[in-house]
Amino acid sequence: MISDKMKRIRDSLLSVTEDVFHYEALKKPDKYIVWAEDLEGNSLHTDNKKKIPVIQGSVDYFTKQEFDSKVDEIQKALSDVGISFYLNSSQYEEETGYIHYEWIFEVS
Repeated sequence: MISDKMKRIRDSLLSVTEDVFHYEALKKPDKYIVWAEDLEGNSLHTDNKKKIPVIQGSVDYFTKQEFDSKVDEIQKALSDVGISFYLNSSQYEEETGYIHYEWIFEVS
């Protein structure tokens, strides 16, 4: 079930911080995570049926702290529940003062 896959992502991120938002952050604290599913990844199809659906999306972490340990905690939390990911970018946003990390994930 796709909803079960989404709950795995949400729950793994909530193990890092309670400041986790789906799609957008409404009340932004100093540090927060936003995640969203974006598209179907490379799902497994056999016998003209979808055998294993794969969902791809992004996890974005915003912090004003240099060398924030939550970056490692996010990666560990995703790994611990078997969610594949890679760090897509890390950038400083001058307008907001946030350091923005973005991971791309796939969950099956």
